[in-house]
Amino acid sequence: MTSETPSTFDGRLLIGATGSAAVALLPAYINALRATFTGTVTVVMTHTAGVFLPPHTVSLFADRVVTGARDAWQRENPGTLAAEHDLMAVLPSSAHTLSAVATGAAPNLLTATVAAAEVPVVFFPVMTGAMWAKPAVRRNVDQLRLDGHHVVDPRVGQRYDVALGRFVESPMPPAPPAVVEVVGKFMPRRGPVADRPSP
Repeated sequence: MTSETPSTFDGRLLIGATGSAAVALLPAYINALRATFTGTVTVVMTHTAGVFLPPHTVSLFADRVVTGARDAWQRENPGTLAAEHDLMAVLPSSAHTLSAVATGAAPNLLTATVAAAEVPVVFFPVMTGAMWAKPAVRRNVDQLRLDGHHVVDPRVGQRYDVALGRFVESPMPPAPPAVVEVVGKFMPRRGPVADRPSP
């Protein structure tokens, strides 16, 4: 295993990918993590995330990709996924996922895994400016924080809107270095390798 230096960190990271077009950036986030993160990266994808970005493409970058296939239930269920990881990052997090988790719903494997998790969970919301400003979304974000989750507010900048055919000022997907910084901040520090549980 790669020895740690002050600029590297390890652990078992579970990324939850939801149905936002920004999921197309997921390989760039994983590549950025690899520069300093020496641990494992598992990605659990919702069905809609898999429409935007094929799981087999994600598997080129992640150590493991989980899609909720029924024939894999014994190995890849919410309880085992939650127990096998040290940190969960929902990247990107759609408004639908924020709502589901804030209300305790578990309509898919990703949200069920959040419900089962006893490790830190960090949400990176990505949506339009109008959606982000809605009182219901703000209430869900507040509830998630009250429940002990971490929500990273999106930065605002010029983004090309495909539907409008022009650039608009809107919440932006997080920059890869920002994701690495947040993951490094919330990844629990673990003891010597000999003391760690097997994945």
